[in-house]
Amino acid sequence: MNDRIRDILAAHGKMAVDPKTVDASADLYEMGLTSHASVNVMLALEDEFDVEFPDEDLKKATFASVDNLAAVVGRLVEAAA
Repeated sequence: MNDRIRDILAAHGKMAVDPKTVDASADLYEMGLTSHASVNVMLALEDEFDVEFPDEDLKKATFASVDNLAAVVGRLVEAAA
């Protein structure tokens, strides 16, 4: 799942660094992720994993790291199964 999330970040995150090379706990906002780009990442994640982010997960902390994204997406995938 982390690799798929990193692929989406690379395609939609418009970050200054390659998200495939950063530590999974690194702050993605410090790496150049913007709030606008995080919306594009969210939409791509929803398409990729066939989930929908609920309002309570639409916060900066959700998109702050690969680990955070994996935790939220993993929970959403399990709930959808």
